[in-house]
Amino acid sequence: MNKLFALFAANKKRGSFHAEGNTIYLYDMIVDDEMEAEWFGGVSPTGFISQLKAMKGDVAIRVNSPGGSVFGAVAICQAMREYEGNITVHVDGYAASAASVIAVAAPKVVMAPGSFMMIHNCWTFAMGNANDMMAMAGVLEKIDGSIADSYAAKSGKDASEFRDLMAAETWFTAAESVAMGIADAIAEDKPKTAAQWDMSAFAAAPKIAEPPAEQDHDVISMRVRQHAARMLTRAA
Repeated sequence: MNKLFALFAANKKRGSFHAEGNTIYLYDMIVDDEMEAEWFGGVSPTGFISQLKAMKGDVAIRVNSPGGSVFGAVAICQAMREYEGNITVHVDGYAASAASVIAVAAPKVVMAPGSFMMIHNCWTFAMGNANDMMAMAGVLEKIDGSIADSYAAKSGKDASEFRDLMAAETWFTAAESVAMGIADAIAEDKPKTAAQWDMSAFAAAPKIAEPPAEQDHDVISMRVRQHAARMLTRAA
């Protein structure tokens, strides 16, 4: 099965996309258009841009996405560049594949503790004869070069360095993302819970640990008292 289709199929309608105030929650896959969004779920450039255009002032984009369409991501990136206010991307979970392209388009990228950013060579569907396949390979090479340029523009490093890292499917921790220059800071607040993605389409995806659930202090105290009572009963 094609890896891109496998990613979409495994994560069909798992995510969510919405805005609250001046915060956009991109906790979803990235798709090309509204037809794909209706079938697989995911956010299209049309959906994202309509939310962004409704905002004024500084905007936060919170990301937990396994990626998706690179062309959808490119259209979203351009809308971000044209926005008149400041944009900060917060990576709350994964900014994988095309989602990493969106992340590095922002002037500031903040990684949550335990989050990951992943870069890799692009995937596609293709049919045809040998000439068609070779022509598509040439297109993929150009797309990969363009993606590498976007990481280089964010980091100030050479694009060739990112081409090698993309070929290896590289997963950056929050600290590694900052050291590499594709993120600017690590958040001091608690990591946020978000959609859990099936990342089996990727070769080396790490699993993000869920933050421990907060428990009511009175409930914890009651459990401690119950445990102590049981221990005293056994001792007697």
